[in-house]
Amino acid sequence: MIRVAPVVIVAVVAVMPGPRQVAVGQQAQDTNVILRGGTIYDGSGTPGVKADVHIKGDRVAAVGAVGKIDGATVIDAAGLFVCPGFIDLHTHCDTGSPALTDAAGRPNQNYVTQGVTTVVTGNCGSGPVDTAAYFAKLEAGGVGTNVVHQAPHNSVRDKVMGNQNRAPTADELKQMEELVEKALTDGAVGLATGLIYNPGTYARTEEIVALARVVGRHGGLYASHIRNEGGGLLEAIEEAMRIGREGGCRVHVSHIKASGPAVWGKSAAAVALIEGARRKGLAVTADQYPYIASSTSLRATVVPTRYREGTQRDFVKRLDDPVVGPQMTKDIAAALDGRAGGARIQIARYTPKPTWQGKKLDAVADAEGKEPIDIVLEIERNGGAQVVNFGMSEEDVRVYMRQPWVATASDGSTHRPGNTVPHPRSYGTFPRKIGRYAIEEKLLPVELAVRSATGLPADILKLTDRGYLKAGSFADVVVLDPATYRDTATFDRPHQYATGVKWVFVNGRPVVADGRFDPVVLSGRVLRFNRK
Repeated sequence: MIRVAPVVIVAVVAVMPGPRQVAVGQQAQDTNVILRGGTIYDGSGTPGVKADVHIKGDRVAAVGAVGKIDGATVIDAAGLFVCPGFIDLHTHCDTGSPALTDAAGRPNQNYVTQGVTTVVTGNCGSGPVDTAAYFAKLEAGGVGTNVVHQAPHNSVRDKVMGNQNRAPTADELKQMEELVEKALTDGAVGLATGLIYNPGTYARTEEIVALARVVGRHGGLYASHIRNEGGGLLEAIEEAMRIGREGGCRVHVSHIKASGPAVWGKSAAAVALIEGARRKGLAVTADQYPYIASSTSLRATVVPTRYREGTQRDFVKRLDDPVVGPQMTKDIAAALDGRAGGARIQIARYTPKPTWQGKKLDAVADAEGKEPIDIVLEIERNGGAQVVNFGMSEEDVRVYMRQPWVATASDGSTHRPGNTVPHPRSYGTFPRKIGRYAIEEKLLPVELAVRSATGLPADILKLTDRGYLKAGSFADVVVLDPATYRDTATFDRPHQYATGVKWVFVNGRPVVADGRFDPVVLSGRVLRFNRK
């Protein structure tokens, strides 16, 4: 019989009650591990406490003073931080290349090596529409992190009515409602929109409210890449909150920012707006990545939405039209001028000319003896590119970061080192927030930085058994060295893994052991939200 010494549980706040979450996936091996003498940050936002953690099977058996346990492996965690596994509320791990469903992407190494044990997909309105099929594919091949999914509005709309700039018919709206209903019934946590992207950008508020009502009936979450993150920031936040009020669901603002020099400093007004709604009882939160640059397609960055309807062939046809083409070029050039003529836009991925990757648009234009608008048009004629847009101020980033309702999330995707030059957030978001801003710069207390990556996102999702270090929770645990836990990925050299993570347990199985990542261990699970 195993005897455990009396346990003193460190402080933990209760997770909000919500739908029962069901974990399905690989069973944990017979783990029996004691993490001895680390500083515990339990996800509640309380200061760290030196204590032990006992992991048995796929659960945390005890947190506090753990005595000798027969057969247990003891890991010396003195001087290290022991935290719940980090939960990334906003990823594109389902749509990247590789994706989580691809053999190369399943280990999700660039996230696990940051300490991330759960990722949320379906963000910005794009991703698998058939949640059941997506989950089945993940479970069939295994996955390195837990996965939560959202019904993706853009993909749902495209499936029903294509990339059309019009309101849906009554029958089309019903079809979209049915697809969202099915996704939620199959275990999705809610609905996600991307209102600068096609075809969701053509959706009126009333259309999204109708879909949000489906979410509200299921007790789900409405997450949105809002319609405008620049001059229309406050109005776009108001729209998201209106959708939540009328839909009867919680509201979450994805990757909150103030984009463009014209609105730098507007973060304070955005914070005041959201806090006012929260005081009136609206459940509204946000997430953020700790960088001054964003990343998306070049087309979404500089091509006005009215020119993006239809197919790639339709797009090129407009460019070649003797009437539409010149006006289209003029409008794209104006958008480019608003981004310093291309000096703030860096090419991340452009397959036809890989040598352009990692260079600013104006530098490419100078090297080619052309104007920046010529480079943009060439890229768009050839299918487009992914770019990094340096459009935020450091002060706004810091203002959002200090808010207790702003979670940490990467907006990144599954990556493996290659010749592209993506945004470094896919490799460095969590160590940058916790390691650089909290531990090194002391911009915010470590316990609050950890909470923004653990208990807070768990509360937002209404996960009842992850996000906190407490007896009975699933054993998603990260052990990190505060002296070396840092991001090493840069905008010039983004394919650099984080340093300082010593151990990562996903559902009780060590995926990182003594600093070494094991790509064979695929112990992540699909996290279905069961509302029956």
